[in-house]
Amino acid sequence: MNKKKLRGYREFLYVLPFIILVLIFAYYPLYGWTYAFYDYKPPKPLSESLFVGFKWFHYMVDNEIKRKQLFQVLLNTFAVSGLSMLFSWFPMMFAVFLNEIKCEPYKKFVQTVTTLPNFISWVLVYSIAFCVFNSTGVVNSLLTDWGVIDKPVMFLQSSKHIWFKMWLWLTWKNAGWAAIMYIAAITGIDEELIDAAKVDGANRWKTIWHITIPSILPTYLVLLFLNMANFLSNGMEQFFVFQNSFNKDYIQVLDLYVYNLAMGGGGYSLATAIGVLKSLVSIVLLCVMNGISKLTRGEGFI
Repeated sequence: MNKKKLRGYREFLYVLPFIILVLIFAYYPLYGWTYAFYDYKPPKPLSESLFVGFKWFHYMVDNEIKRKQLFQVLLNTFAVSGLSMLFSWFPMMFAVFLNEIKCEPYKKFVQTVTTLPNFISWVLVYSIAFCVFNSTGVVNSLLTDWGVIDKPVMFLQSSKHIWFKMWLWLTWKNAGWAAIMYIAAITGIDEELIDAAKVDGANRWKTIWHITIPSILPTYLVLLFLNMANFLSNGMEQFFVFQNSFNKDYIQVLDLYVYNLAMGGGGYSLATAIGVLKSLVSIVLLCVMNGISKLTRGEGFI
């Protein structure tokens, strides 16, 4: 066996554990899709459940009430994802301005403070929100003491602007972490381009506009296309901890709807059917975004 083949086998063994992990945690659970075609009722095993074919796929839209409920869930999902897409440039611009900070200790302090929330669980985030924005929290107490309001404002117990509030919490939690990718892209910019721009008389704003932003724009487009491919996936944890009886109708996105169906209503088969459709639509979106990427950038990301 020559050295080239031996090296190839050795490199394959390096990635083999990661391939096994992907097979176990990403592909093996797809077996659970079979529950969407059975009338499954725990604790009976699947082998004793009645095969019903596409019954649950029809069931989710077979009357007006269910269609309205599903429409509201999709509207919530589209609204939250749409806001994320609309402001997807925010982490990029945050990274650009963070890179312009010349005081290194202050720059590291800002980057650390804005990155740490990413490692805080959503349960702890809600605990912070409850302490600050509850009817007896810090904000309401201060506003009452200052005479701004006569009665507490229900920040958490209201459905008003709930989509925007969820986007604000998500941005607060993830903006610093999301900026890391752009900071890495900025550090890869050729310093000679920046030096040449300064020689030509460009100030800091013109350097940002003509050098920095165009250099990191390909990274932004790739991340944007990937996020658009996951348009139906908002995650469940954030909306689960913030939901209550006052905002449930407007905070329930698709992932949370599936969870509530399965865990709250016992509709495991129906929840699985919705999850299957969501996964198939996400795959289609991924292929479409990859095609658009090839047309606009000349290369795909898969």
